[in-house]
Amino acid sequence: MMKKSTFGAVLAFLFVAAGALTAAALYLYRREKELDEYERLLFSDDYADDAEDEDDVYGDEPVYEKIDDVPAADTAGEDAQ
Repeated sequence: MMKKSTFGAVLAFLFVAAGALTAAALYLYRREKELDEYERLLFSDDYADDAEDEDDVYGDEPVYEKIDDVPAADTAGEDAQ
């Protein structure tokens, strides 16, 4: 026969082990759920259309900007070369 204290210790150990396994399973389940949501947002077609629209603001035409305050170039040094 087993002592009551030994039985209690074994029973407590089993409860602790079951609790630890349950906690690990819940953590992994929630983490997998977060990763699935992140992957869905990362590779979603809804957001891919927005990114394409932002890149295509100017179309296929080159963009030229007017430059107003350009200092005068020193042309004397260029002729000497």
